[in-house]
Amino acid sequence: MERQNNAAWVQSNLALRIFHVERAAVCLVKTTGSGTANTTRPPPAFVLDDNPDMFSFTEVAFVVFLEGCAEAVRMHSMGTHPFYPHLIVLSFTIGALAFRFRDWYRRAHLKRRALLQKHTKPLEKKSSSKRRTIVGFFHPYCNAGGGGEVVLWTAIAYLQRTEPNVICAIYTGDKDATKNEILSKAKSRFDIDISPHNLEFVWLSNRNKVDAATWPKFTLIGQSVGSMLLALEAINALIPDIYIDTMGYAFTFNVIAGLSRIFARIPVGAYIHYPTISTDMLERVRSRKAGHTNDDTVTKSLWKSRAKLVYYNLFAYFYSFSLFQADQVIVNSSWTGAHIDSLVTLALSLVAKVVNLGLTEQRNVPVVYPPCDTAKLRDFALEGRERVILSVAQFRPEKEHTTQIESLDLLFKSSPELQTGPNKVRLILIGGCRSEDDEARVQKLRERVEELHLQDNVEFLVNAPYDVLLSWLSKASVGISTMVNEHFGINVVEYMAAGLIPLVHASGGPLKDIVTPYAGPTSPESPSAVESGPTGFHATTHETYASTLEKIFVELPEGELLAIRRRARLSAEERFGRAQFEIGWAEFWEGLKQLQFYANK
Repeated sequence: MERQNNAAWVQSNLALRIFHVERAAVCLVKTTGSGTANTTRPPPAFVLDDNPDMFSFTEVAFVVFLEGCAEAVRMHSMGTHPFYPHLIVLSFTIGALAFRFRDWYRRAHLKRRALLQKHTKPLEKKSSSKRRTIVGFFHPYCNAGGGGEVVLWTAIAYLQRTEPNVICAIYTGDKDATKNEILSKAKSRFDIDISPHNLEFVWLSNRNKVDAATWPKFTLIGQSVGSMLLALEAINALIPDIYIDTMGYAFTFNVIAGLSRIFARIPVGAYIHYPTISTDMLERVRSRKAGHTNDDTVTKSLWKSRAKLVYYNLFAYFYSFSLFQADQVIVNSSWTGAHIDSLVTLALSLVAKVVNLGLTEQRNVPVVYPPCDTAKLRDFALEGRERVILSVAQFRPEKEHTTQIESLDLLFKSSPELQTGPNKVRLILIGGCRSEDDEARVQKLRERVEELHLQDNVEFLVNAPYDVLLSWLSKASVGISTMVNEHFGINVVEYMAAGLIPLVHASGGPLKDIVTPYAGPTSPESPSAVESGPTGFHATTHETYASTLEKIFVELPEGELLAIRRRARLSAEERFGRAQFEIGWAEFWEGLKQLQFYANK
């Protein structure tokens, strides 16, 4: 009889508690609702937050937890099994977290609404009847001034011109520059006009999480996890309708895919410049070949090489599975496309069936070459060039600037007359610095120049404006690129369009896509007198770079050099202009628009 009375008491207590929590839930809905006139405050016993517009269910869960513990002690003293109070505590704790999550989602939508209202007036001038779309571009280094930023700004300019109801939001960590300063740099560096009216910058505070310096060990996985944390910060600041990654952070796709499964569908698009890991990197570790991604301490140790190979293979699988989360993917070169295809095949070899395949349905990833402003460069004279070797590349380790300096030294040892006098040859290095590491790298390059006594032949132009770059493109003779497995090489396209003779590494995009033999005119506007032939030169070592430079400056007649310049310019104009990029981008964008349309139906 006593146990029956205890059970009846427990049931009545449960009913009372559920009644109070249901009352609290009703009050929460009212206090966090749309703000109508009949909104009421919860009873004083449940007011645990000083903010009149917020009702903390986390604090309610804490109170329920304490009461549940007290009741468990009381029931234990009466000989009743304390299972139900624990279940109640667990249930309401989960409920508290759910309501907290609901509150976050509500605040996120308030931010979206504020952004849409902010940009209503300029958009209404063109079209007020269509639904406005927020397109989020994940580009933490939008102010770097490199080839990736050319793609970003050209894509945004295209959307501003063709989609008046689109608001472009850029997730970036360039908090040291203002909106106007960033847009001014895009204009001065790339000659791209961006309207500030339907453009928003979402400032990220944790960009250092994707910086290689933050992860001196296990850099790949560190940066990838860091990119996911940065994506969470970005989404917390603003939820887009369409998400586009233009820097190659594939692991962020998992964050967006997870959000899409919980809330509204967010189409994911990606423009991949360079795979985070490639089969070339795997082969370099397997063969124990040194490089900037595989230093001597690893290559000289068998067990370190094997351990790194296991690490790289595991990362390759995770990277491949992240790619599956993207709905639309395009790449910047056939070299990048081949590696993305091989990575997808690598992942599929482990599993017979994967949900949300995405990439596997298209196998051959579309190639959309980065845009190059060939229209301004094609007016430069091909004759009367100065004896200048021009290098245009950001000062990053993979660009191998040391190879350029040491190749120049070998050239002067082979042909001393080129170092001074009327036949003097100079090397001009133009590039941007993104961080203190890049600035330190430039200082080491300057020191190397002094060691080789090349101060009179080498000049550095760091973060030079666009007009300075155009000036050197108009008068230099040779454009040099020494990066191994360069994913594309927009600087090489600029060389060719401006009339320089390209000298590039025999690998990657420059070998397969850019510096390829000219087959003859493909457009009615092209001069029919230009015959097929080579458009430049390739090299692999310091010695081959030096010997090719000697061939250009000493051996080849001016007539043959002029023919190479003409073929290089025509090849660049016909394949790599901004108009060609916009055609490919338009197809990519239409695919994302269709996905977003069906997601809203």
